[in-house]
Amino acid sequence: MHHPDSQLALRVVPMPADANANGDIFGGWVMAQVDLAGGVIAVRRARGRVATVAVNSFQFKQPVSIGDVLSFWAREVRVGKTSITVQVEVTAERHPENPITVKVTDATLTYVAIDRSGNKREIPNAGSP
Repeated sequence: MHHPDSQLALRVVPMPADANANGDIFGGWVMAQVDLAGGVIAVRRARGRVATVAVNSFQFKQPVSIGDVLSFWAREVRVGKTSITVQVEVTAERHPENPITVKVTDATLTYVAIDRSGNKREIPNAGSP
């Protein structure tokens, strides 16, 4: 389901406080978790602090429900001199009595490496994988 180069960056179970009146998890909550998962990969690659500078694409494919076990699979898709673009795919494990796994979200975000003062900095070994 997820790209073979992806790594599991985050796993989380949404709770009732994360849901709207219809019982679906707020899209903004999912977006925040996607940003955290992508940031894990970006920080590792940048070897330090990063800031999110763009959400290049974000698509909700299915709703997320209370009790789903969400897995956030992330991979680098581009590394520039100061920025890293990360793709994050989110799957949900549902119905523990008869488990199924479905893709719920796909997103691409760009992070920039920054120093302690918040200024852009170069990524170490930016040209190597």
